Amino acid sequence: MLKVSRKAKIEKDFKLSRYASYRMTVVGSQAKRQVNILYGIGIFFLLFIFLPWTQNTRGRGRLIALEPEKRPQTIHSIIAGRIENWFVSEGDFVRKGDTILFLSEIVDQFMDPQLLDRTQKQIDAKGFSVTAYNQKIIALQRQIEALTIEQRYRLEQARNRVIQAELKVKSDSISFEAAKVNFEIAKKQLVRSESLVEDGLQSLTQLENRKNTFQREQVQIIAAENDLLSSVNGLLNAKIELNSVQVDFDNRLAKAESDLFTAKSSMFETEIDLTKLENQYSNFKVRAGNYYVVAPQDGYITQAIQVGIGETIERGAKIASILPSKYQLAAEIFIDPIDLPLIQIGNKVRFIFDGWPAIVFSGWPQVSNGTFGGKVHAVDNFTSPNNKYRVLVVPDPDEKPWPEPLRIGTGANGILLFNDVPIWYEIWRQLNGFPPDFYELDFGAIYKKK
Repeated sequence: MLKVSRKAKIEKDFKLSRYASYRMTVVGSQAKRQVNILYGIGIFFLLFIFLPWTQNTRGRGRLIALEPEKRPQTIHSIIAGRIENWFVSEGDFVRKGDTILFLSEIVDQFMDPQLLDRTQKQIDAKGFSVTAYNQKIIALQRQIEALTIEQRYRLEQARNRVIQAELKVKSDSISFEAAKVNFEIAKKQLVRSESLVEDGLQSLTQLENRKNTFQREQVQIIAAENDLLSSVNGLLNAKIELNSVQVDFDNRLAKAESDLFTAKSSMFETEIDLTKLENQYSNFKVRAGNYYVVAPQDGYITQAIQVGIGETIERGAKIASILPSKYQLAAEIFIDPIDLPLIQIGNKVRFIFDGWPAIVFSGWPQVSNGTFGGKVHAVDNFTSPNNKYRVLVVPDPDEKPWPEPLRIGTGANGILLFNDVPIWYEIWRQLNGFPPDFYELDFGAIYKKK
């Protein structure tokens, strides 16, 4: 019999493992391990994508000084000149006011070694001229005052003469009228005497007496008229003299005032010349002081741009560069315009400095090593020539300080930190090209802490 009952097992009679097709359908221990590994990886990935991730954006830049006046600068020559002597070398420390080099003059206008002394003599001479004009003005003013007083008295005297002449005219006019009355009386008495003599009632002697009286009165009336005419003429002369005095003093005062104004004008012109000379003297003195090029502040001479002895330089030429000795470091980094709306004053930043090794997990700044903290200090309101926005970052006082050997110009790679999100969300955001999530700082707490 074939023994094909249900309970019978084929393995007892046949070894299936001898067949390759069978062996391919049987799950082995190695395959089970691979499946378990895949399950483990899947579970780990599922748990991993729910881990927190700090969103960030990167910006490349360099270290600078926070204060503009503390940044590296070049020293310029204020005047054109010839280099005569250097007093420093590259790398030397200088203090504010220390001499860096000495220049000699190359402009013909300023080559006179006694330029300042001769200019000072011109200033002194102009000053004496101003003083002389001032004294002349004072003398003319006194002359005008004296003429004014004399004019008042002379006019008063002339007016008094006019009044005296008017009174004399009145007096002579009265005398003339009295002489006319006496003449008429004498004339009538003579006529009556002649009638009486013809009638034989009066003697010839009395008639002759009347004739003498008539002739005397005739003389008196002529004399009185002559006196009256003389008085009228004297009145006219007095009035003419009054007018002459007025005109004479007016002319003398006008001339004195003209001389006064001329003296004032000359004094003002001299003062203008004096001011110009004083300005030139100050310019010459300042220029002489610029022969010595001095350090504008404490710092180190980093590079001599103009070299050699006897080399001529133009006005405004660069002579040397200086790095201030005391400054506060800050980092300027550049970010893309898409990230600008997310940047706020006080945002946290992690830095990787050139020359300082670091292990960086951008999404987990807590476990990164070799990075240094910073805070956003300022953000530009316009793009830089590279079409990116400049962000100024200062050291975070709550973090460990930046390395002491850092110098201005060191490269800095900044990581600006934003919101904490799951990893799956960050992957989805990156695939869709969305910007990081926006979050707001608690400025009240920040200022309170400050």
